[in-house]
Amino acid sequence: MSLADYLAKKYLTADSKPEKKSKKRKRKDGIQAGLVIADDDALGWSTNGVVDADELAPLTISGKSADFRKAKSNNWQTIGAPAPSSLEQVAADAIIASAAAESTARDLADEDAPVFSDSAKMESGAHAGLQTADQVTAQLRRRQAEERQRFLDDGDEHSGWGKETIYRDASGRIINVAMKRAEARQKAVEAAAKAAAEIEAQKGDVQRAQREQRRADLAEAKFLPLSRFANDVEMNEELKERERWNDPASQFLTKREGKSVSGKLLYQGPAMPNRYGIRPGHRWDGVDRGNGFEKEYFAAQNHRKNLKDLDYAWQMDE
Repeated sequence: MSLADYLAKKYLTADSKPEKKSKKRKRKDGIQAGLVIADDDALGWSTNGVVDADELAPLTISGKSADFRKAKSNNWQTIGAPAPSSLEQVAADAIIASAAAESTARDLADEDAPVFSDSAKMESGAHAGLQTADQVTAQLRRRQAEERQRFLDDGDEHSGWGKETIYRDASGRIINVAMKRAEARQKAVEAAAKAAAEIEAQKGDVQRAQREQRRADLAEAKFLPLSRFANDVEMNEELKERERWNDPASQFLTKREGKSVSGKLLYQGPAMPNRYGIRPGHRWDGVDRGNGFEKEYFAAQNHRKNLKDLDYAWQMDE
């Protein structure tokens, strides 16, 4: 057995061995000599690999074009979806088509993307492992979109928008801000009142009485005339009631009352004068327990005044 016969038997399907023809004989037309390779994996219906010529021929429709043109009725047939009737329909079709394209692209992207396990996801939202920059960016954007959508779905109740801030102390207890502010205002008012009371306590009863008297005088001054003369009764009474330590007529002209300006009882007997004009109280026993400063003070004042009077008298004599 020759090599060609062995190959033809094992691997090829060979035609019958051609007969040897004489050179004088003419070859038969339509017969092709040689080997034919048979594909065992062919998927077609034909086993010999021969394609029918009718399948490749163009499809023809029976009838004449003249008859089609002469027909009065519409013989056109609509294939597929009908044409849109308005601009709104065109826009709706465009939106549907774009949505379908996006869905298809997303499906293809999901199919092409690698499959990751949720357990290997990092805190940023991206999966761990070897990835491209586009994949990481897509995962981060998807995480941001999910968080934003969840934030919008929760609403103001969970986001805390428009609610009052809650303050807590070091132990974690909630602090009532309104109550704390009211307490702070109350403490400020109390501190101001205490400071005013301390300043008021530093003043004497006479000073407070004089202040009230000046306030009353200013209120009465609104109704007084512009000029006051020597025969003004109120002015004369005020001058008579004024106490002067060196006034010789104070014993019979001044009306002394048994109470001070502050309303306390006074001593009715004689007493040493002082530079402030304060008389002793009704419980004084008449004993002067001072260090003599007031006496020396008045003596110095009188001595200075006497020297001034003598100087004036000597000048007048010359």
